Amino acid sequence: MEIDQINDTYQNLIAQISEVYTYGQQKGVLAVNRCLVETYWHIGQHIVEFEQGGKIKAQYGQALLETLSTDLTILHGKGFSRSNLNYMRLFYQRYPICEEVPHKLSWTHLCELVKIDDPLERSFYEKQTVLENWSTTELKRQKKTALFARLALSKDKAGILQLAKTGQSLQQPADILREPYIFEFLKIPENLRLSETQLEQKLMDNLQSFLLELGKGFTFVGRQYRITLSNEHYYVDLVFYHRILRCFVLVDLKIREVHHQDIGQMNMYLGYFAHEQNIAGDNPPIGIILTHEKNELLVKYATYGLNSQLFVQKYQLYLPNQAELQALIERHLGENKNE
Repeated sequence: MEIDQINDTYQNLIAQISEVYTYGQQKGVLAVNRCLVETYWHIGQHIVEFEQGGKIKAQYGQALLETLSTDLTILHGKGFSRSNLNYMRLFYQRYPICEEVPHKLSWTHLCELVKIDDPLERSFYEKQTVLENWSTTELKRQKKTALFARLALSKDKAGILQLAKTGQSLQQPADILREPYIFEFLKIPENLRLSETQLEQKLMDNLQSFLLELGKGFTFVGRQYRITLSNEHYYVDLVFYHRILRCFVLVDLKIREVHHQDIGQMNMYLGYFAHEQNIAGDNPPIGIILTHEKNELLVKYATYGLNSQLFVQKYQLYLPNQAELQALIERHLGENKNE
């Protein structure tokens, strides 16, 4: 064999071995994780059944966990802190059928999920973690920013139940929207007033977090995207392409209340992209005006008869009041019970 041929064959050998090794590692991690999850589920089962069998009152439950933690740590070492035992107990109570727990969920994911009391909300975060392959850190952030509540408020009862059952389904333009968008990751002090250019720059400096907040499927195309009409230049603040919906998503940022001229301008951008930028296979573009303040009545009238894929959505720089959002959802579900 020629030296070059030998080298090529050898490199192929390296690639094949690396692929098999990486695959084996991944399978090994999943197997270990699954075994750990099942073990913790059974430990939780034993604790709950002991409590029920002895009719231990709630106030004595923590004392039981403290005692177990001390004795099991002496016997087996780390892993049996009181908080971890409490998570195991909750895990069994939240998931009474261990086989139904998705294999992709790690123990740290499950510790976050079992903290959620509402079964609809917990089911949503479980499904969404699997769908979007969230890390535990990202799951924590999405919980803290009340993603379920923000998505649920735009849906009827059937939509909320479907959201909890399957996670967020992306089938039409409205499915990618959130109200409000939360930019707490920018860490902007409350007394700091930014210009639109400064806000845009901060979002670009935190592009990964911004994409996670936008949701699954977004890829960044460009900022201050120039379009030219009749020798006059216009600039779209941010342009994305959505891989799942197969369309451009145009975003304009407003630090003030949206005016009707802003809506007209976005409609023009959509027309330009539909006729000048789209290629075969692309769907009509989506336009989102992100604003700190939103006059619902003005938006309703200013968008009357315009492109149905043009949306005006609020954003905020700080975490929402989750209690208020949860109350709104419960009221929303209650209002639909009699329909």
